[in-house]
Amino acid sequence: MLPILFENDHIIAVDKPEGLAAIPERKKAALSVLSQLSVGTQRKIYVVHRLDKEASGVIVFAKNAQAHRYLCRQFASHAVNKTYLALTHGRLQQESGTIDKPLRQFGSGRVAVDTGLGKPCLTEFSVVERFAPPMDYTLVRAQPVTGRRHQLRVHFYSIGHPIVGDPLYGQQEKSDERRATNKRLMLHAEKITFQLPSGRELTIEAPPPESFQQVIESLRNRNRHHGGNG
Repeated sequence: MLPILFENDHIIAVDKPEGLAAIPERKKAALSVLSQLSVGTQRKIYVVHRLDKEASGVIVFAKNAQAHRYLCRQFASHAVNKTYLALTHGRLQQESGTIDKPLRQFGSGRVAVDTGLGKPCLTEFSVVERFAPPMDYTLVRAQPVTGRRHQLRVHFYSIGHPIVGDPLYGQQEKSDERRATNKRLMLHAEKITFQLPSGRELTIEAPPPESFQQVIESLRNRNRHHGGNG
């Protein structure tokens, strides 16, 4: 059973591991978070939002139609606050910033910046930690104000700082040391805040899993070995 972070009569939130799809993919028999919850709870579970298969972290589902409508309205009006941790390639110079670029999904499933036909898309971020040369990386905390498909992945790619381990929008790792950081998509849904049907505000958090922490610790160890201060 997946780690349950919060559950009541209306919603259930779990800590999704990387590599597990949130909802069934083309192979209907393949496991997903939705299928596991449906079997585990023996009831219909409603999809409220998505989390990329390659990412990990908090994902919320509704347990009845009323809660589903209530939560979906919050997501549609951007009233839900989501926070992610992401390790990006390169050294982000500014301590914080905003990426305001419209995105459009193409038939291939890829998403790209499109100033003509794209939908408005806004991401705010702040730097958590920098990792020094010879290989620059930046750990950021990012808040997608809008909720487009692949938003964080495409936004950071568009400013020249793709998320490490991204098979769609990343960059090829050429050295053994670089490949060591490429074990997974370094994107983790750390926290989500929204309002329950009762009106109470709720924040649900999920610490980064070991697979995420191992990469960060390896970079910190490398910094100490090379005398870098990030």
